Amino acid sequence: MPTPIVQASGLSKTYGSGETAITALDDVSVDFRAGELTAIMGPSGSGKSTLMHCIAGLDRADAGTVTIDGVEITDLDDRHLTELRRDRIGFVFQAFNLLPVLTAEENILLPLTIAGREPDPEWLEQLVTTIGLGDRRHHRPSELSGGQQQRVAVARALASRPAVVFADEPTGNLDSRSSDEILGLLRHSVDGLGQSVVMVTHDPHAASFADRLLVLKDGRIVHDGPAGGADDVHERLRETSDPTPTA
Repeated sequence: MPTPIVQASGLSKTYGSGETAITALDDVSVDFRAGELTAIMGPSGSGKSTLMHCIAGLDRADAGTVTIDGVEITDLDDRHLTELRRDRIGFVFQAFNLLPVLTAEENILLPLTIAGREPDPEWLEQLVTTIGLGDRRHHRPSELSGGQQQRVAVARALASRPAVVFADEPTGNLDSRSSDEILGLLRHSVDGLGQSVVMVTHDPHAASFADRLLVLKDGRIVHDGPAGGADDVHERLRETSDPTPTA
């Protein structure tokens, strides 16, 4: 088996203290394989967003380790963690987070611009073609629809050829048609571009685009297996939400 692109071991995270303490992650260990789209689901407060934030270096766990593309990020200082996120991680959020004064193309190239790196013209053309915005590459975000803006955000996440892309509710602000376009784009980034994607979602239809489904409950992983179709995802969520029978 190839080395996982992301490895998390013994992650624990608690918010607050004393009687008001909330355990967001409870000794979670999980690997994410390269070239795979993984969906993370669970009820509100299950720990799914906390898990993503910790493995993506956006938050620090109280205990445990995280390794991304062979680099353990747990003890990196802020400067080196920022560099790793810039060079090896792509992010897609529910809010598109595009800079309004930049064109679509300039937003796509922003991570490379910040890093002082020249873009690969062939890769840029492939990205622009893949997202289907070749004729709107010089438009600003205000001149694009929500779906088009999110396509720009996906291309921006892929611009630096990261080791892994983290997508946090990437279709949460979109209508069903635009959602399917973005999910198809993420699926293509895995199948056609060899990308690795980890996606937090509350939508079983979105999760059905994934290869693998993780379900969290009370800060622990309660299901880890193939995603299947939307009906399969619904069933896994139903099974894992049922109360544990008492003897």
